[in-house]
Amino acid sequence: MKITKVESFILHIPLNPPITDAINAPTHWGLPGVRIFTDEGITGYGFTGTCANGDEMIADTIDRYYAPVLLGKDPFMVKEIWDELRFGKMHWIGRAGITHMALAAVDIALWDIMSKAANKPLWQYLGGHKSKKIKAYNTNGGWLNWPKERLLKDITSFVEQGFTGVKMKVGKPDSREDYDRVKAVRKAIGDDITLMIDVNQMWNINTAMTWGKKLEEFDLYWLEEPLNPDDILGHKKLADALNVPIALGEHVYSKYAFRDYIHQGAVEYVQVDVTRVGGITEWLQVAGLAASYDLPIVPHVGEMGQIHQHLVASTQNAIMLEYIPWIRDIFIEPATVKEGCYVLPQMPGASTEIIPGCFEKFRVK
Repeated sequence: MKITKVESFILHIPLNPPITDAINAPTHWGLPGVRIFTDEGITGYGFTGTCANGDEMIADTIDRYYAPVLLGKDPFMVKEIWDELRFGKMHWIGRAGITHMALAAVDIALWDIMSKAANKPLWQYLGGHKSKKIKAYNTNGGWLNWPKERLLKDITSFVEQGFTGVKMKVGKPDSREDYDRVKAVRKAIGDDITLMIDVNQMWNINTAMTWGKKLEEFDLYWLEEPLNPDDILGHKKLADALNVPIALGEHVYSKYAFRDYIHQGAVEYVQVDVTRVGGITEWLQVAGLAASYDLPIVPHVGEMGQIHQHLVASTQNAIMLEYIPWIRDIFIEPATVKEGCYVLPQMPGASTEIIPGCFEKFRVK
């Protein structure tokens, strides 16, 4: 099998209503990605996820620097291709961010091709571990711009739907308001539901120390991204001082950065995101690293779970998966949750193939 054509794309999916966390207020979810065509008629789809800003730079990296390298290659040589792109012309100026997210999109498309060629869903192609379902937790009702009444209504509705875990955003200018909202949510959902909170990097170390301690009384499952994601030492201080475990990984871009977080004891739930590290190839390496420390994987879903459902289902130390249904309706086989659990995909591939009509409807020309 040989690669015959490489074509980038950008899709912008409207969010209705728009949401906010402590640092982002997107109106659309961006899917800059790639279609890779082969001489055997198999097409691979890969993409990353953004707040619909800077997508043209990811697409341009694919077209200008990665596509010429890919043409004529055997997609089954995915690890060799990964090294060639990672250490190619863009290495000097970008070992994270734009170039790494472009690499993720390419790598995901290659794994999509390989699992399609094997006539297996990706989770089976990788070697399955969970054959029936994956526990899901719901993030889609805990937004920072929701007034408390809507926050409570949405989160309690998820519990009624069968979710046994929910996550809410914190990071208000006045942390006393965060405290009040978390207290209200815990009272509304009871003690048996898993509750996580996500700061989205908004706190400094003093705020995190003070309010992390205060919020411990609500039996939190984890405290997510409390500090700047490059501050490994600060996260280690928090992990040592707080009884609430630290979760992060959404903005960690390489296995080396995860290695340093893990070795320092600065992370306790590893949220490695396949769209931020260099795709499936590097994601698997991070998962193996975490396993050697007996740390659980719970991915952040930059692609809204389409690919991660396969990775969690094939990874022994992956324990559950976030659910945000913003873009599921554009896929031929959308990520589906029933009674609080992901239903495993059955179609060959990585669940990345987009319905043609949706592809054209949401494509940014």
